[in-house]
Amino acid sequence: MSWHGIDGHDDVAEQFRRALGRGRLASSFLFVGPPGVGKRAFALKLAQTLLCQTRPEEAMDPCGECPGCVQVAARTHPDLILVAKPEDKSYIPLELLIGDKEHRMREGLCHDIGLKPFMGGRKVAIIDDADNLNAEGANSLLKTLEEPPPRSVLILIGTSPARQLPTIRSRCQTIRFRPLPEDLVAELLLRQGRVDSADEARRLATHGDGSPRQALELAEPVLWTFRESLLRGLAQPRLDSVRLAAAVSAFVNEAGKDAAPRRERFRQVVRFAAEFYRHVLLTLSGTARPRDATLGEAVHKARSAWPGDAMAAAACLDRCLEAFGEIDRNANQTTSIECWLDDLGRLMLGEPAENA
Repeated sequence: MSWHGIDGHDDVAEQFRRALGRGRLASSFLFVGPPGVGKRAFALKLAQTLLCQTRPEEAMDPCGECPGCVQVAARTHPDLILVAKPEDKSYIPLELLIGDKEHRMREGLCHDIGLKPFMGGRKVAIIDDADNLNAEGANSLLKTLEEPPPRSVLILIGTSPARQLPTIRSRCQTIRFRPLPEDLVAELLLRQGRVDSADEARRLATHGDGSPRQALELAEPVLWTFRESLLRGLAQPRLDSVRLAAAVSAFVNEAGKDAAPRRERFRQVVRFAAEFYRHVLLTLSGTARPRDATLGEAVHKARSAWPGDAMAAAACLDRCLEAFGEIDRNANQTTSIECWLDDLGRLMLGEPAENA
């Protein structure tokens, strides 16, 4: 079963159906969950539900054919406001939220959502990439969240509540989207024609963390070649952080001149390392080896000569999670790679990190 073609989130659809049936729909929501699992698609389909002109919103069954539904699908509905981080920016510009300096609070999302609905229904605003709100941008939303205009709905889409300011979290109803099952991820990859075979779909889904987007990002053969060398380096009794940092930096730089693809490749490398340390921790705790042969071999080698204990493996995993945050904050790439790997070398020996 899937709600209007959105797989894996029927429980979330039912949650909204109950709220609408009781006439108690909140005005502000924070959608959180892994990237690429359907949060944005769900938000847009919810907007279509709320702006459909032929069917009651509590039915959660937009017709898809009325002018309202058609305009939402085309992203041209006058009562739908969409804000997202531009590709060439590291955060959502303040101008998109409250207008530029000459038009403060006379343009932007906070102004537009306060206008009377053009088509007599609701106003719906969706902020994609809400993880990329800086403090100034997040604070500009507070008045709108505290005093939402009548018949308005504001949806922020991110990955984790921790990525939002407490003042934002406290004013929004958090809706959690779970990772998709591996079988469903593989099915979606095949259904969308993104892979050539069922075996390839299953292999990518195994490492996709419940996200078709993340699984698809792993389709590049160069990633798997580098993964093998990375795992060999991480499995050594003493990590050669200088050599490995040089290799990681070179591999990340091969992604291109633009910062965005380099950041994403660095994220993939850290994801591979986090996967490795998670399985080392599980193996040290008595869990069976992973199914993936390459990962299993590296984990077995590390387990037989691991210089620390399970706490050291947990500390290495935590340091990988911190590295994700550094990537999101656009920290200097070379410095981040060198500090991250230097810390891993120390932590696996039970020594404290210096750069976290």
